[in-house]
Order: sequence, then C-alpha cells, then structure tokens
Amino acid sequence: MHIQTRTLQKEDYHDLKETMIEVYSGIGGDYWPKSSITKLLSIFPEGQFCVEVDGKVVAIALAIRVKYDNFGDNHTYHEITGGYTFKTHNDEGDYLYGIEVFVHPDHRDLRLGRRLYDARKELCEQLNLKGILAGGRIPNYNKFANELSPREYIAKVKQKEVYDPTLTFQLSNDFHVRKVLRGYLPGDTESKEYATLLEWINIYYVAEKDKKPHTDSIIRLGVIQWQMRLFKNLDSFLDQVEFFVNAVSDYRADFMVLPEFFNTPLMADFNDLPEPVAIRKLADFTEPVREKLCELAISYNVNIVGGSMPLVDEDGKLYNVAYLCRRDGSWEEYRKIHITPNEVKHYGMVGGYEIRAFDTDCGKIGMLICYDVEFPELGRILAQQGMQILFVPFLTDTQNGYSRVRHCAQARAIENECYVAIAGCVGNLPKVHNMDINYAQSAVFTPSDFQFPTNAVKAEATTNTEMVLIADVDLSLLKELHEHGSVQVLKDRRTDLYDVTLKKAGRKALKQRKAAAENDPEEVAPLIVVAD
Repeated sequence: MHIQTRTLQKEDYHDLKETMIEVYSGIGGDYWPKSSITKLLSIFPEGQFCVEVDGKVVAIALAIRVKYDNFGDNHTYHEITGGYTFKTHNDEGDYLYGIEVFVHPDHRDLRLGRRLYDARKELCEQLNLKGILAGGRIPNYNKFANELSPREYIAKVKQKEVYDPTLTFQLSNDFHVRKVLRGYLPGDTESKEYATLLEWINIYYVAEKDKKPHTDSIIRLGVIQWQMRLFKNLDSFLDQVEFFVNAVSDYRADFMVLPEFFNTPLMADFNDLPEPVAIRKLADFTEPVREKLCELAISYNVNIVGGSMPLVDEDGKLYNVAYLCRRDGSWEEYRKIHITPNEVKHYGMVGGYEIRAFDTDCGKIGMLICYDVEFPELGRILAQQGMQILFVPFLTDTQNGYSRVRHCAQARAIENECYVAIAGCVGNLPKVHNMDINYAQSAVFTPSDFQFPTNAVKAEATTNTEMVLIADVDLSLLKELHEHGSVQVLKDRRTDLYDVTLKKAGRKALKQRKAAAENDPEEVAPLIVVAD
C-alpha cells in the first residue's frame, strides 16, 4: 500500500465525486460540481488537500481563507461560502475556513483525516493565520435528540460518554467547540440541522503590529563561566569583560549572561577594610560597569544580562542588583529578592521588591539571582507574566550550594515550561574576604518532554573551568509544549484550589515598607553606617 498526502488537482475530480457521494449518502449523496472545484483550485490551490492510496484519491479537505470579522459566529454554511460560489475567499483573510473534509468509508480505518488536518495546520502556520474554523456536523445527534439538547450532547461527547464520528474526531485533533450553530446546513437530518463551530488556534500566530525586528524562534545564548582573578584596575577588568562580549558576538549570540558578583575582584583594594565597608566601596564601581555593559551591548549587538553587582540606593541600603542591557541601548534592573544569611551577616544587604518579566527583541525574559531560584513562587509569577527564558547569575562556594541552585533551576524550567540559563564564578580569590573559593558548572536547562533533550539539559560547562557556553534554544518548542505536551503543567494547575499571586506592586510595597519603618523601629531593615 502506498499513501501520499498532497494538494488536490483538477484531474482528481472523478475520485472526489465518487468519494463524496459515498460519504453523504445519508443526506442525499450530494457532491460539488466540477466547475466549483475548478474555481476553488484557481483561487486558493494551496488550501485544497487530498490523500491518495495506491493511486486513488480517497480523502479530501477543502478550505477557503476568510476575514472572519465579516461573518461572526452566527453564520450559515451558505453565507460563509458565498452561496457556494467561494466569493467570500479573501487572500488577506485571517482564518482558514474548512468547508469540507471527507474520507471514503472503505478507508476510514487508516486515519487519513488526521493527515489532512495536519496539512491544514501546517498551512495555517505558514500563512501566519489566527487559526482554523469549520462548521462541524454532529451526525449521531439524531439518535439522542429526544433526550439531549445539543449542548448536553456535545458535553457527553467531550466526556467520551457518547461517540460522534465527526465531533469526536475534531476534538481529538485539538479543536474546541466555540459555539452551537442552528440551521447551519439545511437538509442535514442526521444532525437535526445543528452544527458545532469548531476552532483550532494557531499558537504561532503573530499579529503584524506585534511583530518585532527579531522574529527567529531560535535564540542563541552565551553563558560566561567567569574565572575569579585579580585586576590592576577597573580598565583591565572591563577589558576582560569586553573579551567575553566579543567572543559571544562572534558566535552571533542574542544574549550573554555573566555570574553573580562577577566584579568582586575589584574589592581586593579594600581588603583591609571591614567587609560591610569594603562591599560598599565596591558598589562605587557598579554604575560605571553598568554603563560600559550598555555600551558593549550596542557596539557588539548582543543583549547582556550583567551578572549582579552591589548597589547602594538613595535610601542608603545595600542591594544585590542584576542588569539587563539591551542591544537597543535601553536597560533594566532586578534587585535580588531573597538575601542569603551570609549576605545579611557579612554585608548587611536587603532584598528588593519587584518581580517582573522584561521584554526583549527575543521574547520575554526573567532574572533571578542565585538564592532566588530556590523559591518556586518567583519563577511561577514570572511565568504568569509570559517569561520564556530565565537567567540566573549565581555564586556558590561549595558543591552542595551549587547543587541547590542547579536542581532548583531545573525544577523551574520544568514547572514553568521555560528555558533556564545559570552562570557562575569559578576559581579562587584569596585577596578578597568571603570570596576566596568558588564552585560552578554553568548550564542551560530545558523542560522535560519529547521536544527537548532526554535529561532536560541543553548544554553544560566543564566544572570549575573558565569557558564560554554557547547554546541555541527554540522558543517555538515552548509553545508546542504548552499546547500539546505529554503533560501541560501550567494548564493543569488546580487554580480552583490554590494560586500564586504577587501581593503588591514593587515600588509601592517599598514605599509602604519605608513608611512603616518610620513608625515602627522594629521594622527597620539592616543598615550599615560607614564613617568617613
């Protein structure tokens, strides 16, 4: 047996007519005249598909392209086809409208309808249409019409309590019922002239107004596993940073990510000072380093996630801040939410108040700093905001600390259906207190399903070795996973029982915290006062 799916041709009309008569024998054995098929092939040839078995066409799918707002959800078959003339076809239409799908009864055990629907879906994606619509008959409804309303009948078909040859097939092919249509196809006594308005949504559709300059779904990441080393001055440190930016740019990377506290070698000059004082001295370098990262992002055409650096804000408090420096010159900041006991004890750091995803020319990204990734609520909030790639700069001194970051990062990728890139520091820094040893194996993690590596690891660096990790991630696979994955974690959450919510807007929360602190001394966050 030889089976082939292809576009319909004029010479296939004889087989089409024969098959259609067999299929519609229950409602009179009607069929399209040759002139109608010829016209359809002339105005929209790429939209007409057939399946050929051993040289004979036995399954056909016919469609037109329509501006659906011109019709709405209360149309009839006569209206949508322009009185069967297909004058409603519009080359600029936003939906593919299925006007026929039928399979010869002798070949229904071959599941040929699925092949036709797959061809339609692929065409819909190629044409960047919103989806596929069709009026679906419910031919078994006549057997239940005395006891079930159309809505009740459809519900039982969905629950697999009742079988309907058309609706059951449509539902199994990822269509959903948008509406029940009355009087859709006069003469369809099997369906009692009812039909279901079925819709398949193209998850890859992008409206023209929303299209961005960077439209490729393949995003290249450059993850820097940074060797701690001493530098003579700020300029030599920035030269090392530029070396890595240049390297990832040569590979046409879309993002470069640096580790947490990658600039701490600059603290060596302050090693004679108490640690809280030394790190505030280091914070003096944060603004010039961020400005340089923005400059490099533009000149090397790469978005830079600038690791993290200490920042003393206008309120006098010390934060751990990561920067997103976009290649268009704009920049954003993220302040670490969860401060480790070590950061509080040695530096007097406080946590930030904003959790948000950031728009880039390569999709929405999130940033979490080291310890933050061990709190699943943050990743879930970012996923709810549309995050596709999560960047996690980290710094760990021991293998067990690294294991916490790694395994939690992998969990965030799976539970939030996103990619996660972690970047850490390696090597020793004996001239800087509290930064003397480092352990890391930077990596890019994926969700866990057939579209991704079996171990859900896209790429990983050599442990404790300075290197650049280059990895490509495909954002379209995330959409496919979300809609058609073996499991659909985000969709299957029982939000009727639980939810994760962001209590207050970040800046508003910070202002309220400050106001509370003025009235309640116990609410004052740790603050290190540095004497001149």
